[in-house]
Amino acid sequence: MDPFGARRLQLRNLLDSGTTTPALGASDALSARLIEAAGFPCVYIGSYATAASRFGLPDTGLLSLPDMVEQARTIADAVGIPVIADAEGGFNDAANLWRTVRDFERAGVCAIHIEDHAFGKHADVPQRLHAKEAVANRIRAAVDARTDPNFLIIARSDAAWALGDLDQTISRLNAYAEAGADMVFPTMLPPPKLKEIRASLSRPVMVVDTPGYALADEAAAGAAIVLYYGFSLLAQYRAVRDAAERFRQTENADAIDGLRAEAAKFEDFIGYAAFAERSRKYGPH
Repeated sequence: MDPFGARRLQLRNLLDSGTTTPALGASDALSARLIEAAGFPCVYIGSYATAASRFGLPDTGLLSLPDMVEQARTIADAVGIPVIADAEGGFNDAANLWRTVRDFERAGVCAIHIEDHAFGKHADVPQRLHAKEAVANRIRAAVDARTDPNFLIIARSDAAWALGDLDQTISRLNAYAEAGADMVFPTMLPPPKLKEIRASLSRPVMVVDTPGYALADEAAAGAAIVLYYGFSLLAQYRAVRDAAERFRQTENADAIDGLRAEAAKFEDFIGYAAFAERSRKYGPH
């Protein structure tokens, strides 16, 4: 029996509930556990956070399938809530996409998104998209390859972001839906624009959060899942940067507000007390 089947059903039920679910982005297993502990029903791992947290690199198409799968595996293993993962453009052509799906399924992931962006993400360079028909074939292959029908295949189009073309966004996402996608994912659509096109899309919609808008605004526009993809990464970046600068100035860790006080809380959260209890129960050898 698939140990992650219950989580996939849980995510499927969230999608079918008609509510709007925030999916906070993790950068590693610890941040994923903190997101779970805060009470969120799912967690997200994307290439943006993986490239930065694992390799100290920008998200410009440098990651491989093993890079993303192993990051997703460590997070799925650390939490008990569903994990949504970024599968980039699928990492393979349609005929070989079965391996992408197999590897993410085995890693314990509950959903992946596959995009039509071919080049230029997160950079001021000319943007390219894959042909609509080629991406539809990848979506069809991904759907055929999954062994669990509750493993969600999400189709992402960057046409609105890269090309500024809402008509092409609608056309592409509906083609991907016809190919079998469970959900569609238009990027860089603020709530007013999503509300404008929502009725033209034939599947539930996932979006990236828009600065200046709250979750309630995304819900009113018709989003089913809202990704806060940089949530943990940016929080960690700011916290470590500020703490390091404070230490550079003072050369005194006690001058960093809360740093010493967090040690006991952290060690309890991460499981040292549970280890001590096991050691008392079973012995040290």
